[in-house]
Amino acid sequence: MKTHVSILTGSLAALLLTFAAIAQDKAAVQGTPSQASGTVATVNGKPIPQSRLDLLVRERVAQGQQDTPELRSFLKQELINREIIQQEAVRRGLDKNPEVVMQLDMVRQGVLVAAFLQDYLRKNQPTDTALKSEYDRIKAQQGEKEYRARHILVKSEDEAKDALAQLAKGAKFETIATEKSIDTGSKGNGGDLNWAPPGRYVKPFADALTKLKKGETTKTPVQTQFGWHVIQLQDERPMKIPTFDEAKSRLVQMMSQQALQKVVADLRSKAKVTE
Repeated sequence: MKTHVSILTGSLAALLLTFAAIAQDKAAVQGTPSQASGTVATVNGKPIPQSRLDLLVRERVAQGQQDTPELRSFLKQELINREIIQQEAVRRGLDKNPEVVMQLDMVRQGVLVAAFLQDYLRKNQPTDTALKSEYDRIKAQQGEKEYRARHILVKSEDEAKDALAQLAKGAKFETIATEKSIDTGSKGNGGDLNWAPPGRYVKPFADALTKLKKGETTKTPVQTQFGWHVIQLQDERPMKIPTFDEAKSRLVQMMSQQALQKVVADLRSKAKVTE
């Protein structure tokens, strides 16, 4: 269930962000002169509504462009070209092509889904109280220090013990990590995990890491759900935590994503799905 929800909300992220940006800039665009109820042109007797041009303008404004007469003129010509091509496609019967029909249906579905998600977020914005509570929770979880660690991750305890034996004989940690570690994300950097608070790691790893002194390596392998680790602490420093105001926009984004995952999960739980 959780996987299905994550896939759905993730695949809609770009569409939703575009939809949201357009909605946010709508007021600014509507403040410019327009004939919302009129038409911008007529092609073979079919009118192109002003609202369609305004929609394209909102999209461009959301991308950072200025709403200018030149932009509107350019987009007007684009709409005319689209209408001409669309009419020709219909004349040739392409609108009856099963694949085209399916693609049109998916586009319509995507717009409706984005509209629902945007409407839900608009009506369920996280309050400052909720944001502050989440900020305090994360802050407490992070701790007061962050650590720069290296690790060698292998599949078995024997392999981890062999790595420790090689280190005892003078082998370089980075070399063993590059050659033996199955962590593809860090082995290319000699096992370096960069700076991170202990809360970012699974508990057995974090517990072992925070007991080390600078330059020390775990004397015995550490087991997690990922395998067996040999951990080395390179350095530690006080944790720099952003203020609530600095973190607020990121918190809004995070809590909004969580809200979307929850509403999708709720809808799935009520739906009759047959696979």
